[in-house]
Amino acid sequence: MVQKSGSKTATVFLGGGRITSALCSGLRLGRYKSDLVVYDRNPSKLRALRRESGVEIARDLKSAIERAHMLILAVRPASVLGLLDEIARSGIAPGLCVSLAAGVPLSTLRRSAGAVRWVRAMPSPVCRIGRGLTAITFDRAVTRTQRRQVREFFSMVGQVIEIPERQFDAFTATYSSSHGYHALATLASQAQRAGLDRKTALTAAAHALADGIAYWRESGLGLKELLHEAATPGGIAAATMQAMDRTGYPNVVAKGIQAGIQQAERNAKDSAQRSTGRHVL
Repeated sequence: MVQKSGSKTATVFLGGGRITSALCSGLRLGRYKSDLVVYDRNPSKLRALRRESGVEIARDLKSAIERAHMLILAVRPASVLGLLDEIARSGIAPGLCVSLAAGVPLSTLRRSAGAVRWVRAMPSPVCRIGRGLTAITFDRAVTRTQRRQVREFFSMVGQVIEIPERQFDAFTATYSSSHGYHALATLASQAQRAGLDRKTALTAAAHALADGIAYWRESGLGLKELLHEAATPGGIAAATMQAMDRTGYPNVVAKGIQAGIQQAERNAKDSAQRSTGRHVL
């Protein structure tokens, strides 16, 4: 029998991994006022989170759910349905759940936990310093008040955008800060091969990526205009960009994004197959 809990005052994370760590750090930096509670089976993760962000540690799953005015599932996609089974067995019905699992659609979450109001969110690890980006999408049952609550929560750690769920896979494959790190590592590595020392190569590459993009954001100018400004026809930058395009740079990026989307689709297919015959809250 499903029971209703008493006072629900905390934001509760189920899973104490990297994204929980990043979110809790960013929330503390932004002076988030509600209690932050984390449940995870790994004691070392919990100790690290308590040192980093001063979060409360739940002694067990049931006590964690009992505290939650918002329950955040921060586990790997393959672990979501098993966790939902555990929640069902706890006998406590969470009202509002936010899933951070890439590729697990609302339809699967809804089938596995019919009484819950579901939100999907994709927060960036850069939320650790309050400069994150989070995409959100809501199940139809989520109330207007709950939608505002979710938006305000993620806005504490950066920009929030609401997009249709059909765009989530493409967004997830595109927004990752790994693109920037990968581009920085690649550009700096090739600059070293061209003769720069490592420190100078990283400084130059970081300026090309981070400061150039900051200028685009702050100037209000369009990319076409900025490309014309930075890559004068007949100049070194223009020759560099043209050579990169000729050797397949746009195609390489397209293939990377498609690979990410395909992985999200595999996650969705796997979770849908697993959801057959699962417990319903």
